[in-house]
Amino acid sequence: MKKRIFSSAAAAMLLAASLSPVSAASAIVERAKDDCIVGEQADGYIGVVTGKNASSELRREIADINQQRKAVYADIARRNGVTIDVAAALTAEKLLNQASRGQCIRDQSGNWREV
Repeated sequence: MKKRIFSSAAAAMLLAASLSPVSAASAIVERAKDDCIVGEQADGYIGVVTGKNASSELRREIADINQQRKAVYADIARRNGVTIDVAAALTAEKLLNQASRGQCIRDQSGNWREV
């Protein structure tokens, strides 16, 4: 059990380091985060805030980023013997904590809130 917890923690650290360029890669997504149109979610992916309008260009960028994240999560999960969901959730915790003031995040209960 301790090995599994350590592996999960190690996976999260490696994943967080490799996610930095992915999450900052798109200026349109970063602007949308600052405007609380999109936000980080507890599942490790970016989503559109309920009730907000997102352009088709923004939705494509979100899909691309989320696809890249899933590939990274899968690699980390495979290397550390955890599920993709575990790798994603551990990283999500870090991403949610790093959200800037005025950005929106979606917690584990599915509710959007402004930081």
